[in-house]
Amino acid sequence: MGKQHWFDGRITNYKLVLVLMAALVGVGVFRGGWLVALMAVPIFYLAHDSHLLHASKLAAEQRHAQQVADLHLRTIEALALAIDAKDNTTHLHLQRVVLYAEAIGQEMGLPQDELNALRAAALLHDIGKLAVPEYIISKPGRLTEEEFEKMKIHTVVGAEILERVQFPYPVVPIVRSHHERWNGSGYPDGLKEEEIPIGARILAVVDSFDAMASDRQYRRALSPEEALAAIKAEAGVSYDPKIAELLERLYPQLEALVEASPRSEARLSTKVKIEKGEAPRAGLSVETTKETSAALYSITQARQELQILYELTQALGNSLSVEETLKLLAGQLEKLVRFDTIAIYLIRDNKLIPRYVEGVNAALLSRLQIPVGEGLSGWVAGNGKYSLNGNPTVEPGYLQDPSQFGRLRSALSLPLDSSKGIIGALTLYSLQYNAFTIDNLRVLKAIGMKAGSTIHNALIHEEIGKSAETDGLTGLPNARSLSARLEQESARAMRQRQPYSVFVIDLNGLKRINDTLGHLTGNKVIQAVAGALRGCLREYDFLARMGGDEFVMLLPGMKSQDAAEKRIELAMAVKALSQEFPNTEISISMGAASFPADSQSVEQLMAIADRRMYWHKREYHNARAAGSVQLAAAAVGSRG
Repeated sequence: MGKQHWFDGRITNYKLVLVLMAALVGVGVFRGGWLVALMAVPIFYLAHDSHLLHASKLAAEQRHAQQVADLHLRTIEALALAIDAKDNTTHLHLQRVVLYAEAIGQEMGLPQDELNALRAAALLHDIGKLAVPEYIISKPGRLTEEEFEKMKIHTVVGAEILERVQFPYPVVPIVRSHHERWNGSGYPDGLKEEEIPIGARILAVVDSFDAMASDRQYRRALSPEEALAAIKAEAGVSYDPKIAELLERLYPQLEALVEASPRSEARLSTKVKIEKGEAPRAGLSVETTKETSAALYSITQARQELQILYELTQALGNSLSVEETLKLLAGQLEKLVRFDTIAIYLIRDNKLIPRYVEGVNAALLSRLQIPVGEGLSGWVAGNGKYSLNGNPTVEPGYLQDPSQFGRLRSALSLPLDSSKGIIGALTLYSLQYNAFTIDNLRVLKAIGMKAGSTIHNALIHEEIGKSAETDGLTGLPNARSLSARLEQESARAMRQRQPYSVFVIDLNGLKRINDTLGHLTGNKVIQAVAGALRGCLREYDFLARMGGDEFVMLLPGMKSQDAAEKRIELAMAVKALSQEFPNTEISISMGAASFPADSQSVEQLMAIADRRMYWHKREYHNARAAGSVQLAAAAVGSRG
């Protein structure tokens, strides 16, 4: 804008010179005649040509200056994008801080250079975080003293980075001082009151307000009213009281300004997997730390803890069941560390799934599915680092439902490490703030590796057991699993005097499908039928594949008079599969038997159901032989 005024001024000066020259020529004509006018013509021509050349040069300089200014602005925005890629704040956060800071600066009557500096600083105030380890920036709990020291350097590093840009306005002092406090307790220089640059004081207020009103790794967002109250409470302590008062007074206008401004959400490809590229010449390695031995040495000073740890490690070494291992771990930890809730999360499909939860808010925590890297426990599992006295409410989904009330206030979380990598997280929760100590952390570290390896081995054993009892084609329990489940259900029904029903189900015409369409299609049909039957199950029902084309369904609580209705539901669900397999008729034959109406013996119930299923199959084949597919379908659901 200043350059334009200067350019316009040069044009005006040129016009004044022309007017003066014209006046002199007029005087010359009056006194010396037209000869003087003719002599003035080349002078006017040269002056005009010189002006055009000069004006063209000035216009080129102006275009260059504008291009440099635009480049400067794009550089600032690119640097802001670099910060966004490292930090976990959002681009919208930066937009809001910039708009708030500029509006308050204008309200305070800051000159244009200081407003420009404030805008640039609002975009770039956290650029120094590029020098801070990512695990510290994303940590969902409190920072250790060492971590906080590393975090504080971002103000100095940010100022040093921006000094090289050589801004034409004072950006560097704002960035360096935006964590100074009004009472002198801030960093890095301990400035106080008006020693702190005005831009830094404005930025400190608006950045803190928006941070409090946004979700962060270490806590949930406050409401705008709560955030304003927090700023007001710190006015005269952390913040300039005049600026805090301005924020409170102007907040409705500022938020309207944000809502009216265009949203620009920049995205970087930070989660793209690059498939190409060979390993470096030095090869690849996985870094590990050996903190367990040091922690164990500290714990051995207490005989009781040492004895419990010894008993725990011995017991873990003998455990093969996942549930038994987790229950044993929780029970022994209760003797060593005081907590109100324990949750053991295991990684499945890149999410932490609660496998064992006991204590306060157990029902709430049991429903969580935490993406690895998110929340408190997800951050621990994703980074392989512990969290001491973190905030439980940052667990994804923990308090997103307004009807839920979480009472837990602090957490101690440790990754469950094994020879195959991190398999989950062990998290202890407490109703008290800052409930856990360094000694508690040492205890968890001492048993962490052993517990992780034991749980990993138990999971492998569990998978092997499941594969021995699971049908490979459909994923349903197999005949071996069915036998055990029938015995359990029979014993339960006898004890509680409750009914149950057994369905024996056979897929009609599988051989015909295999012979005409191939076994691959036949397998797809079996899988589809299994899926259709599974979709008809209640939460507590049981479905197994006996082998070939035969399935068995166990229905606890179902009386014989209800079996007919269930049979129709199953037949219709399977019949609908014909739409997925054109020119292929898909149907089932079924037989049902109920306890105690038909028999109290498991073997007899299965024999009765099997006999009735074959009766239905004969009816089906008779109907097909008569040439009526409709009659065949009706025959399938006609009798028990």
